[in-house]
Amino acid sequence: MTDACGGHVLFLNWRDTKHPEGGGSELFLERVAAELISLGYRVTLLCQAHGTAPAREITPEGMRIVRRGGRHTVYLMAALTYLMGALGFGPLSRRGLGRPDLIIDVGNGMPFLSKLYARRPVIALVHHVHREQWPVVFGPRVARIGWWIESRLAVRVYRNCSYITVSESTREELVGLGVDRHRINVVHNGTPEVTGRAVARTPYPSLMVLGRLVPHKRVEFALRATALLATELPDVELVVAGQGWWDEPLIQLAADLCIEDRVQFTGFVSEERKHELLCGSWLMLMPSLKEGWGLTIVEAGARGTPAVAFRSAGGVADAMVDGETGVLVENEYDFYLRVRELLLDARRRTAMGAAATTHARRFTWEKAGEAFAEVVAGQLPAIRTAPADQRVP
Repeated sequence: MTDACGGHVLFLNWRDTKHPEGGGSELFLERVAAELISLGYRVTLLCQAHGTAPAREITPEGMRIVRRGGRHTVYLMAALTYLMGALGFGPLSRRGLGRPDLIIDVGNGMPFLSKLYARRPVIALVHHVHREQWPVVFGPRVARIGWWIESRLAVRVYRNCSYITVSESTREELVGLGVDRHRINVVHNGTPEVTGRAVARTPYPSLMVLGRLVPHKRVEFALRATALLATELPDVELVVAGQGWWDEPLIQLAADLCIEDRVQFTGFVSEERKHELLCGSWLMLMPSLKEGWGLTIVEAGARGTPAVAFRSAGGVADAMVDGETGVLVENEYDFYLRVRELLLDARRRTAMGAAATTHARRFTWEKAGEAFAEVVAGQLPAIRTAPADQRVP
């Protein structure tokens, strides 16, 4: 790979990793941005403001963050901030950054459509297609508008742009929407190396769900499965690790199912606590409606914990080897049956866990960053290059 030096890359994303609802998309951005910085690029992230987070910040890795607008206005503020900076005033210009050489436009359902106003190369970063999620999160009218923007308008706006996505499943969906296959680059998520101390499995059947508590994650499926399992396995327990605005309905459902004593809602967990939970759990459950990748599946696999997820959920099929490192299911009843089978079959569960550990080693953030940088470098042929031994430390 040729190491680029000196280019300025602007990421447009609705959130950063410090946002209360930040997740895998934001982690992916942060990690590949760190790789770009190590190669000599200057990197800025423009995202929505939240809480007490400063309007401008520089991360320890050197990424500049500019926070503007709210949940729905960040898209307009991104355009205004870019245009103001291009005219010689505004946050980007005042930081001495000027116009970026390249824009990474991250579409989490709603794209920034930066190609309409930015006279710079644009790469569209799409983690997954939101066809199924629009009606779950919004009413039917808003869902139709949102899906039209994502599936029709965005495809036309970015018709001459390169794409990056995180799984073969999403690439196929984008092709189905009319994006040329040759313009789509797949860059898998990485998985941090496991460095924590070894933690023994719980002596009782234990399940875990890890992620944001929002409707399309369908944590309800895990709760209902736990209630059914409890009739046969009286000591089964479920840990729901994560936070989100859908927490109260989930807590109420656990009460309605009379399993409050079997379900632990942890809220946000530290990396150390997450490691302990992933090591101790017998199975990782991912009942999500749609995922661009299966980051928690691979994180669990790195600790020898197999997963159960839905085949229709997209990228999870790329993060798992069905039948070897975990199981993909077809519907909610099938979900319950496969979870039950694995809880009762220690030999198969252990073998799957060992295979999952081996599989997880294929995915590193170093590989992800290098692959991402290759795509970026291909869009900036005019940027001066430097030998590999001249990376910025």
